[in-house]
Amino acid sequence: MSTIRSVRNVPRLIPKAIRAPLACTSRASFVAARSSFHKTPTQFSKFSTMSPLQSGAPPPPQAREYDPEIKDIAAYVHHTPIESDLAFDTARFVFLDTLGCGLEGLRFKECTKLLGPVVPGTTVPSGTKIPGTDFQLDPVNGAFNIGAMIRWLDYNDCWLAAEWGHPSDNLGAILAVADWISRTNRAGGNLGSGKIITVKEILEAMIKAHEIQGCLALLNSYNKVGLDHVVLVKVASAAVVSKLLGLSEKQTADAVSQAWVDGQSLRTYRHSPNTMSRKSWAAGDACQRAVNLVLKVMKGEPGVPTVLTAPVWGFYDVLFKGKPFEFQRGYGSYVMENVLFKVSYPAEFHSQTAIEAAKAVHKKLADMGKSAADIKEITCRTHEACIRIIDKQFKPMDNFADRDHCIQYMASVMLVYGRLEATDYTDGGEAATSPLVESLRQKITCVEDPQFTADYHNENMRTIPNALTVTLNDGTVFEEIVVEAPLGHRLRREEAKPEILAKYKRHLGPHFSAERVKQLVDLGNDGKKLESMAVDEYVDLYVTKDSKFV
Repeated sequence: MSTIRSVRNVPRLIPKAIRAPLACTSRASFVAARSSFHKTPTQFSKFSTMSPLQSGAPPPPQAREYDPEIKDIAAYVHHTPIESDLAFDTARFVFLDTLGCGLEGLRFKECTKLLGPVVPGTTVPSGTKIPGTDFQLDPVNGAFNIGAMIRWLDYNDCWLAAEWGHPSDNLGAILAVADWISRTNRAGGNLGSGKIITVKEILEAMIKAHEIQGCLALLNSYNKVGLDHVVLVKVASAAVVSKLLGLSEKQTADAVSQAWVDGQSLRTYRHSPNTMSRKSWAAGDACQRAVNLVLKVMKGEPGVPTVLTAPVWGFYDVLFKGKPFEFQRGYGSYVMENVLFKVSYPAEFHSQTAIEAAKAVHKKLADMGKSAADIKEITCRTHEACIRIIDKQFKPMDNFADRDHCIQYMASVMLVYGRLEATDYTDGGEAATSPLVESLRQKITCVEDPQFTADYHNENMRTIPNALTVTLNDGTVFEEIVVEAPLGHRLRREEAKPEILAKYKRHLGPHFSAERVKQLVDLGNDGKKLESMAVDEYVDLYVTKDSKFV
């Protein structure tokens, strides 16, 4: 038996061509539209698809101006030559130091478990090679791998201002893309106008990425609104990588705008009670996202011109409490010239001078025939940023990430053992399980000195001061030990250079033969020869077959 469906209650269909969307129609216009359904056939016969559209809708959007903050970045990347010999010399040391830090990161299984191709065994022809391994990956995953290993131990360079961060994190994206471009073009490709990129071009890209990240950080605190500083890695990497790939100034603005609109990381993984290892691969994630966004723009994806300033939906209103960015200076080479090297200790930078002071206390105790067990209490006179980030006197030390971001723990390890090494942060290690380290950690009280805070923000000083006053159980009070600028600060740069190279050599040693280590160190010392070398040929010197760490 067939079923006959009644159509008695089916609403009369309205021709789509003459139906207006309710969301943008007033009640009056809706009534007028309804009455038009009763027009005579003669009236309808006058309708033509060629007639001019009569609509209350706004006119088609015209080309919009990009936010000036984005235009400035794109113009800087494309039109500002870098002529500072100091910037290039400093960039060379940063380049070597950063690669060395990445190799040292490979010695930790927590890092290496995250590296390699997404599908095990995959090799990408003409892809990015990962130093210290035999991985050859696509540039997006390559950027993550290099970025994560660089950042793992918190031992690469640092920039401290209203926002802090590590501008050499950008090398993850820069090196991955430059290596891929060069290998692809040698194989007959035509990326970035078909050129083979030199190390000098890498250094210039680093200088510009440092400058973008650093200048955006000078007066703007992203941490105060809960955002992680790696947003600046993503923005800076997107800008310089687009230039390496031969994109236009407009496309660079597109890529930078996409970086701002992308999801931004919360800082919660850097702070108790959620401190965890993500802080060590967050920069790799930012590099990966930057490269991915640039490649989308290269395929024709447009930008978001007013991503910062759009009312309600823009970055300023959504994520920055409605405040626009402030700028202290235009883009040049200031940040690279003034960047901080972590020379002595794999530790959060606000603690470096405190650890230097603790080393002096350790020696003084030894000279007196005493030890850290004789300490009753310690006062650490410091700057506001140190207190906000790493003052964790009574908070539990549950993992590696807790320990390397606690000034009390780091100073205590130095006071007890006369050393501070990456292995001192590991779970179950000598330092992490020491009752003396734990008891001493809770005896160190941090207090802010407003002058130290002012010096920290002074653009002509940018010191990171800490001062320790030690009281012993027998009532003895040591004279305060003050260290204002750590080794690696611009004011101590020449003193630091031999130590930077020694650190680099030390990080090469576990991975390569003595002959290869000497070759790399000698090449690093020869600035002109290094700068003229093709980046893919240089990266080949870091490839390791059958690594014992990966």
